[in-house]
Amino acid sequence: MKEINAYIQPFMLDKVVAALRKIHVQGMSVIEARGFGREKDQSYPHHYIEDAVLFTPKIKIEIVCPDDDVEQVVATIQENAHTGRKGDGKIFVRTVEKAISILTGEGGEKAI
Repeated sequence: MKEINAYIQPFMLDKVVAALRKIHVQGMSVIEARGFGREKDQSYPHHYIEDAVLFTPKIKIEIVCPDDDVEQVVATIQENAHTGRKGDGKIFVRTVEKAISILTGEGGEKAI
């Protein structure tokens, strides 16, 4: 199992979620986040004011899926979150060692 964390532009959320539903992603968490990275897009006024770092709003999407689904999920997020502007976001993939359903007690892929 893998955990996919994607940080995307807030206005791209509906498009990304619709695309993930089309490939039958069973569940996800969506969290409002703020942050900054190396890239600076001066056309976005909320990036820098008087050299003080301000945080840019992002949406964090968390998905846990079977290993076989990772490439399709990542490609779907990347394709549908892309605007061509700096600050489009990042995708991180990590291994999940264990998953347990609190409701049923099932483990592994049955828990997701």
